Amino acid sequence: MQIEVFSLFPEFLQSYLDISILKRAHEAGHIQVGLHNIRDYALDKHQVTDDEAFGGEGGMVLKPEPIFGAIEAILGMDGKMPLFLLSPQGEVFDQNMAVEMSQLQSFALLCGRYEGVDERVREHLITREISVGDYVLTGGELPALILIDAVARQIPGVLGADNAAANDSHSEGLLEHPHYTRPAEFRGWEVPEILRSGNHAAIQKWRREQSLLRTAQRRPDLLQKAELNKDDLDFLKSQGYQL
Repeated sequence: MQIEVFSLFPEFLQSYLDISILKRAHEAGHIQVGLHNIRDYALDKHQVTDDEAFGGEGGMVLKPEPIFGAIEAILGMDGKMPLFLLSPQGEVFDQNMAVEMSQLQSFALLCGRYEGVDERVREHLITREISVGDYVLTGGELPALILIDAVARQIPGVLGADNAAANDSHSEGLLEHPHYTRPAEFRGWEVPEILRSGNHAAIQKWRREQSLLRTAQRRPDLLQKAELNKDDLDFLKSQGYQL
């Protein structure tokens, strides 16, 4: 997968891309991330990329010329590669969107800054606006990294085990079950006996029930959309949760 990122601070993203899973994914050829500085496409000698908003409103707005110049120079004029704007006004990013985007061969990300981008960028360049939550950040660089990380995890081979991402929280509409590792006893706290039993069917049942219970306790809203079978509903009812 090819991902092109347009930002005023591409060096901010590079450090995260150069470690751990994303670094290995790049080395293995699963993802390629190109980082592009919008400032390089400014038209004046001072490389100005923002200006005051028309109408006298406070705050600065990213100018259209450097953005159009960067996008057209890197992606071309045909607009075939999807371009996503990271913006608090966009659709809220979730696991389903990450899976959907992982099916693409390539896409590009535009990191907003200040009060946002000139509206003509939205109207004539952007395929889709994406938000990482109902709050405002200083810029789109952190959201871009969140999106790249979440999407990359869905690409076969990136995590090593083929089904690793399938067990993540939200992958089935539920929060993930608890995890334990060695030692079996730590400061008097023991790993549940069932996880040491070797009974894989019982372990899977326990994990499913714990996932249901954790979701009911922490994110009950997710249960309204999750695909639950009769055993799931019976278990929740036995724990005092009625859907």
